Amino acid sequence: QVQPVESGGGLVQDGGSLRLSCTASEINVINAMGWYRQVVGKERELVAAITRSGTTNYADSVKGRFTISGDFNKNTIYLQMDSLKPEDTANYNCYVDEVFGPRRWGRGTQVTVSS
Repeated sequence: QVQPVESGGGLVQDGGSLRLSCTASEINVINAMGWYRQVVGKERELVAAITRSGTTNYADSVKGRFTISGDFNKNTIYLQMDSLKPEDTANYNCYVDEVFGPRRWGRGTQVTVSS
């Protein structure tokens, strides 16, 4: 099954920055892409999303700190995460909404913010 592929996770100190990338190769017409995050034992949370037309949406907890951007000609999105906090620690999953198809999920990339 075709999956988007994430990269860019890692370990960073409180207040630091990371940039996540997600590429959806072999997926034809994409309507929207975005990021969820999940901590074991907690519900999955939508972090940020972007549509092909450029409309963005953010969780209140990341507004002003995270920025989502995308190049839909390359089927790639980015999540610039600044002023990271320990509570941002989670597994970050990319998703892709095709125009004619089901939502596809990546395997995820771990982000750990140390205090």
